Amino acid sequence: MGNGIQVRDRFADGAQYIGGKLRSGTSGRHHDVVNPATGETVHSYELAGTADVDAAVAAARAAFPGWSGATPAERAEAMHRFAAVLAEQADDFAYVESLQCGKPIKLSTEFDVPGTVDNTSFFAGAARHLEGKSAAEYDGDHTSYVRREAIGVVGSIAPWNYPLQMAAWKILPAIAAGNTIVLKPAEITPLTSLMFAQAATEAGIPDGVVNIVTGAGKDAGEHLVGHPDVVMTSFTGSTAVGKRVAEIATSTVKRLHLELGGKAPFVVFDDADLEAAVNGAVAGALINTGQDCTAATRAYVQRPLYDAFVQGVAALMETVRLGDPFDPSTDLGPLISHAQRDRVAGFVERARAYATVVTGGEAPGGELAAGAYYRPTLVAGAAQDSEIVQSEIFGPVLVVLPFDSDDEGIRLANDTPYGLAASAWSRDLYRANRATREIKAGCVWVNDHIPIISEMPHGGYKASGFGKDMSSYSFEEYTQVKHVMYDNTAVARKDWHRTIFGDR
Repeated sequence: MGNGIQVRDRFADGAQYIGGKLRSGTSGRHHDVVNPATGETVHSYELAGTADVDAAVAAARAAFPGWSGATPAERAEAMHRFAAVLAEQADDFAYVESLQCGKPIKLSTEFDVPGTVDNTSFFAGAARHLEGKSAAEYDGDHTSYVRREAIGVVGSIAPWNYPLQMAAWKILPAIAAGNTIVLKPAEITPLTSLMFAQAATEAGIPDGVVNIVTGAGKDAGEHLVGHPDVVMTSFTGSTAVGKRVAEIATSTVKRLHLELGGKAPFVVFDDADLEAAVNGAVAGALINTGQDCTAATRAYVQRPLYDAFVQGVAALMETVRLGDPFDPSTDLGPLISHAQRDRVAGFVERARAYATVVTGGEAPGGELAAGAYYRPTLVAGAAQDSEIVQSEIFGPVLVVLPFDSDDEGIRLANDTPYGLAASAWSRDLYRANRATREIKAGCVWVNDHIPIISEMPHGGYKASGFGKDMSSYSFEEYTQVKHVMYDNTAVARKDWHRTIFGDR
């Protein structure tokens, strides 16, 4: 794929992928995919309606017996082929991901796409490694064992910040375990999710195992979550929308997995490597233009290092290069939309009344003015209970606050509703170890911030949701645990029957 014209050609049949084929939506409403770097329309398509969701769920339900009945080895072989197809098409995936999201091409090429290929390879292997208790005679008279079975049709909803990776995180553990799935990507960034489903078909994964419906949350999303033939819902997005998803899912007694918002603390103790902390803070705050629920957003720096940290971060932020996402030298792309850019700017403008904008705090002009760009921003002097410290901004904004004692630093780190990710910076093993124990987050990095790996789980505490993506822990969530018990006595009248009738 070289340009937007080819994207339009590839998805000319529509942005719904049902039963192994692209088709147009039936809602009667059109939507534009817009390149946020230029404001230009990349592709226009018709949104999914409830009838499209019904068709996708029906296709998934029809495919379930065959796919769940395949051996783990057969599913693993198909998913290894899937990984190979993705690797062959890596350049196309990177191009389209940057086109629809505005990501710097080096991020798409070096992070999003290879991470997705690796996830696919990991879950291909996981398909053959279901774990459970050993079969045993726990009461002496019966043999018990545990089966892990596929649960059925999964209906998942993915966000716009990492469309390809989030599609993979939802689809891969579900199908590795033998389930079938209907995924609703964000309507503003559906293209790589559709390509991912097409690649699954090219790899020989049967039609109907992976389906994509691209529609609005109020229509397609809520209908998918509440669908009577959907047995599990996995949602990644904001905490506010997650609450609505939970209401619908629990009303129909579905299994539920929520990966929600974050406000990750970045705790720098006074014995930390200052240069490493400064570099880590800028990278951790600005990855994906700060549109990452694990991004470093609240830097707490122990008083002896505070001034030098503020100066170092501000100076490094000012070297970050904004530009064309397809220029290999571009460090920071636009936000996903002008609306998101204005939302981020609103947080910063309101903060000027009670804090100091050390650097950034503005949209660039000139040749970047048409895009949804915003300069890397550092804010100091805000109170712990202020909006900019407590609320998820989802943009290239880092707030820095000082602390004195270790107790205070950890207390401040925990003082938000969220608990998705955090990091602690120290050369002292005992200090760092205490932070990993006491900070309430699903992931705590030590002397780094952001790296993820397929083998380890991703998910949060508190208002950041529950359940895990990636790793064998994620895989297990997509299985049903069944206890099977065999009588070994061949005795018609069991001793325990006397509790119901007769005497010993």
